[in-house]
Amino acid sequence: MHDLRLWMLMFGILIGLVFPFALIPLGVPASTSLTPLFFAATIIAGLLVATVNYLLTAKVVGSRLRLLAASMQHVEESLQAAAYSNDWSSCNPRDCMVAVDSEDEFGEAASSFNRLVESLAMSNQLAEGMTAMSEALASNLELNGLADATIRELASRTGYEAAALLVVDGGRVAVAGSYGIRNAEALVEAEAVSTVLRTERATIIDVPEGVEISGGLVDIRPREVRMLPVRHGVLVLGVLVVAAVHPSTREDLAVLDSALPGLAVALNNSLNHERLQRVAALDPLTGIYNRRFGLQRLHEEFKRSVRSGDPLGVLMLDIDHFKAVNDTYGHLVGDRVLQSVVTAARHTLREGDILTRYGGEEFVAALPGANRADVLMMAEAIRHAVAETVTADAGRQIHVTISIGAASLPNSAAENPEALIDLADQALYSAKSAGRDRSVVV
Repeated sequence: MHDLRLWMLMFGILIGLVFPFALIPLGVPASTSLTPLFFAATIIAGLLVATVNYLLTAKVVGSRLRLLAASMQHVEESLQAAAYSNDWSSCNPRDCMVAVDSEDEFGEAASSFNRLVESLAMSNQLAEGMTAMSEALASNLELNGLADATIRELASRTGYEAAALLVVDGGRVAVAGSYGIRNAEALVEAEAVSTVLRTERATIIDVPEGVEISGGLVDIRPREVRMLPVRHGVLVLGVLVVAAVHPSTREDLAVLDSALPGLAVALNNSLNHERLQRVAALDPLTGIYNRRFGLQRLHEEFKRSVRSGDPLGVLMLDIDHFKAVNDTYGHLVGDRVLQSVVTAARHTLREGDILTRYGGEEFVAALPGANRADVLMMAEAIRHAVAETVTADAGRQIHVTISIGAASLPNSAAENPEALIDLADQALYSAKSAGRDRSVVV
């Protein structure tokens, strides 16, 4: 503005000097227009016009420039404060934007400034979304927790109304978590998911208006479905499925692109953790739960039974004369006999029953929902299945029998899982004392 004032004053003086000469062609006598007094009058008039123009410019243009400068200063101060406090609430587009009240250069400058503020806000939201996603991924090691955290953050940071995370473990595809999808398990058999796993490339399905996804798969009517491979190194660990009622925005895609690498690392860690958990929970010879983990599961079922009032049965199984098998055929054959007994028991037990190796040749089976009659029926079914099992060794056929003791809630007065096992153990002792190869329920 100082330069503008200087140039306007110089322009006013120039006009004052030129104006007397310009009057001569118009018929004004030189004796009148070229006098010192007239020169002084035209110069003063030029300076007055220049001053008025400057004041008008300062009022119209300067006020806009000051408003723009003040807004820029506010944004600068907010950015500096946010860099230390990480609080960006003081500079949101609503508070930092300037009014666009013209279509000239000043209006364009204001529009450009507003777009800059919007870009900064958008960039900050994206950065916050990436940080929140990273924190959610880093804080969850369990697979289900990881999946829930991932899709929850996606829902809050993007415009996707439905999502699912499918994982590949041991060659099997399973749904780790989902939201907004009625039948997420149907995704496991979806051809599009198989294509993503086979080609290791993303699949984008644009759904025309008026066309619905078949089978009532999702709660929304999506316009776009994206199926993205979750790749860790050369391995595809899973597929992230997202759906929205509108096409993905640039910000949505940025969040997805930034989330996938972190999700791949977190998912790989989670799968490795689950594999280690399974190894730590299983008996290496028989493949069923070991004593520590099996008793932990029994404690969980006991608490659930007490809370809900549902029955709970416990079987204590022991192989009859197993020491004689080891002495006669050797421990390697004895191990095969143990495996055969476990196989027969597992095939007889229901899905959801818990079989645990309790000792050398002793096993405990927890039967959620089984009353006294159910427990006796299951015990007899297992006993007959084992009696019919044959372990072959060098042309010899080895048969073994088992004795079973059983107890159940609420028929027994057991106050804790250990007391319930003790009752089943007493029943097992009665079965062995009565001649073995039989079931006794207390």
